[in-house]
Amino acid sequence: MNKIDQAKQPSSGDKNLQTLRSLKRLSIFLGALMFPFGFLKFFHPFSAWFHTQIVNAGLPLISIPFGMFGEMLVGLMFLIPWSSGAFSFQRRRQINIVASLVLILQMLVATYVHLQPGVPAGVLPLGIKPPFIPLTVLVLAALNGLFFYKLTRKDS
Repeated sequence: MNKIDQAKQPSSGDKNLQTLRSLKRLSIFLGALMFPFGFLKFFHPFSAWFHTQIVNAGLPLISIPFGMFGEMLVGLMFLIPWSSGAFSFQRRRQINIVASLVLILQMLVATYVHLQPGVPAGVLPLGIKPPFIPLTVLVLAALNGLFFYKLTRKDS
């Protein structure tokens, strides 16, 4: 068991444990958000919308399978370390930092796609043309990675 699983209630002076619990929740949220986004792209109408996004943004067609599998992989990278007791806490931190960096790159590409004039709003998540969703996810991923990085450096 790790520190998070062992503790029932953090003491008032144990901000690290509270931070770790918050980061665990944020990581699980990001994983639960990203895995379905990738998985849904295998099915109509999401597959057609994603194809339209890629083509109209001028990205190469290889971006389609990379986008689908990449979103599912990063989702699993956020979820699996927390659902399995096989990972040390240090390994969980490392995986979360890498997953956060990959998600930041994915959200930069998603922001680029949203900003392309040839991509209609109707094929974007919730039909929203301004990149509010990818930029929000990008900020959450950056915070997740940064706080895990700081905890790793402090505790190493």
